[in-house]
Amino acid sequence: MRTEPLLERKTVVKRANYLLALALLVGMVAFTGNGKVPAREEEKDSVGTLMKRKLAHSQKILEGLALNDFKAIAENAEGLIAVSKAAEWKVLKTPNYEIHSNDFRRNADDLIKAAKEKNIDRAALTYVELTLTCVKCHKHVREARWTSAD
Repeated sequence: MRTEPLLERKTVVKRANYLLALALLVGMVAFTGNGKVPAREEEKDSVGTLMKRKLAHSQKILEGLALNDFKAIAENAEGLIAVSKAAEWKVLKTPNYEIHSNDFRRNADDLIKAAKEKNIDRAALTYVELTLTCVKCHKHVREARWTSAD
């Protein structure tokens, strides 16, 4: 018995949306941090503002994925790359932080390519990878700050 392509596509999109929602939830939990106050108040403001812009772009990408709006996906992925190039982005000077930042930009660039190809499945999976990169980086920053506080 052959399943109709439309039903298969709906199943793939449904699974991708589930993964996206899960990744977003994990990312939001990671974004909240561990409640530690940054060493400098101005660091809190500039990095906090930057992270809010990153979150806004990420949410608009998720909306674009849900609505099949490839223009919104590409534009907001470009916005993420721009945010990641801001001076305030570099909160740590460690090799691992640089790796996470490069992975983030690579994933955002791959998201732009998937949107230009109008490949919703690739875009959805790339968004999950992008979100996991955020989670890993936030974990690294918390651990590095925790270690330096001791």
